[in-house]
Amino acid sequence: MSVRRLADDAAQPASFAFNRANTPVVKTWIKKYPKGREASAVIPLLMIAQEQDGWVTKASIEHIAEMLNMPYIRVLEVATFYTQFMLQPVGKKAHIQVCGTTPCMLRGSEELMKVCKRKINENQFETSSDGSLSWEEVECQGACVNAPMVMIFKDTYEDLTPERLEEIIDAFEAGKGADVTPGPQNGRHFSAPVGGATTLLDNPNTTRETSIGAASPKKAPSKKSAPKKAKASTAPAKKPAGPMRLKKPEGKADDLKQISGVGPKLEKTLNGLGFWHFSQIAAWKKADVAIVDDELSFKGRIERDDWIKQAKALAKAKK
Repeated sequence: MSVRRLADDAAQPASFAFNRANTPVVKTWIKKYPKGREASAVIPLLMIAQEQDGWVTKASIEHIAEMLNMPYIRVLEVATFYTQFMLQPVGKKAHIQVCGTTPCMLRGSEELMKVCKRKINENQFETSSDGSLSWEEVECQGACVNAPMVMIFKDTYEDLTPERLEEIIDAFEAGKGADVTPGPQNGRHFSAPVGGATTLLDNPNTTRETSIGAASPKKAPSKKSAPKKAKASTAPAKKPAGPMRLKKPEGKADDLKQISGVGPKLEKTLNGLGFWHFSQIAAWKKADVAIVDDELSFKGRIERDDWIKQAKALAKAKK
């Protein structure tokens, strides 16, 4: 892994503070940990700072160290270790992280880097001529079976060809990155085999044959032992009401990306499901979370990132 250093002093802002929208989110993260263990919130706070300014500044590291009562060097160690943190200004519309570890390298990541050099800049971390795009090579990002892949903001784009990466870069440059579907770009479902399943294709309802011959037929129950059939109910089953949805926002839609864990693509999906405001998410109950979990196909993300608490804090700050 390459040495990671902070940007030159000339590029560093004089100070940093979390804005009005992010302040309650930061407090929510800190409260998740016991007294004396607030330092455990360092990674979420660094990520929120990066989402606010576009990169992690020296001033933000100092501010977070003071908030969490940590030595500055400890926060600096975290920021410089993880490649998810940008230590200098990057592209305003997209910063593309190309995985260069062995599986991706064997599957063509060098060709993806050539695309970045040609369309963005010959050098890593240097922006395109208009400042909208930048790129870098990083270590393994955990999608080896879908190699080669890149990460842009919080989303991964996998099973790439140079031609497909060019299309994705063009979309972000045109401000249409939210229209690009993350994940595999060759039609496969997550990490399933390309072309569909190849095993366990037999019908589970069909009687299997044993190793010594056909399965023994089941003995029909006697009339005395036969259970009585329950009378079928004609009343329609009641469906849960589910969370409150809106066909369109009431006034101006809230910026759901302020919720940690929600990126541009996920915000668009939530809008499509009828969720436009922090107050809607703040009102979700346990049953609502289960319904939305299924619709988003991101099991556990809502509870893991505590969307409801974040939404309550953001809705309160908005008033």
